Amino acid sequence: MTLRPTVLLFDIDGTLVTTAGVGRRALERALEARYGTTTVLRDVGFDGMTDRGIVRRALAALGEPAGGPAVEAVMDAILADYVPLLEEEIAQTRDFRLHRGARDVVETLAMRAGVAVGLGTGNIRPGAHAKLRPLGVLHHFGFGGFGCDHEERAEIIRIGAGRGAAALGHPVSECRVVVIGDTPRDVAAARAIGADAIGVATARFTRETLLASGAASAFDDLAHPGLLAVLLGTST
Repeated sequence: MTLRPTVLLFDIDGTLVTTAGVGRRALERALEARYGTTTVLRDVGFDGMTDRGIVRRALAALGEPAGGPAVEAVMDAILADYVPLLEEEIAQTRDFRLHRGARDVVETLAMRAGVAVGLGTGNIRPGAHAKLRPLGVLHHFGFGGFGCDHEERAEIIRIGAGRGAAALGHPVSECRVVVIGDTPRDVAAARAIGADAIGVATARFTRETLLASGAASAFDDLAHPGLLAVLLGTST
């Protein structure tokens, strides 16, 4: 069977990694250093959100203007402060780890010809690298769409798909693009650009919820024996 060139875009938080709250704590510390409060993110859900979207909500809760160059510069500064704090939180957190099956599936896919393995994540690039580097899997992801590329998740996925297609030497229109995520927002972003969405119920959302949101398939975790064939498009 001749497979179409395939771009695989993995979400990080909740999909590849159990983060144990490291991102929230690091961002709370960055906001506390600047604004003297630790409660501004209390009611902000992080599931499927982008880093810039989370910071924008925090600034809105603080009464800051919604947009403009000055706000964008403040967001950039907060996220720059956040990255070293994130690295500290990861180093101090025992429960920060890869989900079951994550390492094996990524390593297997990275060896397949005609398959580009990348990231489709709301994390800014330095944050994504900070999370995956200590777990020993960062080198498997040669490209991605990141939260520093765009604030909207669908555009992040579109950018990641384009980079993956370029890595394969094909226009994106000739590629099969697959997004692997744990939230309905991952599914919605995939569908918005015409990509396949594969859900994994490794965090808050069940398989049934992911399927109801439009995922083509959903699995309990990345260790499911049928997952690989679905990702490669060889399942019957």
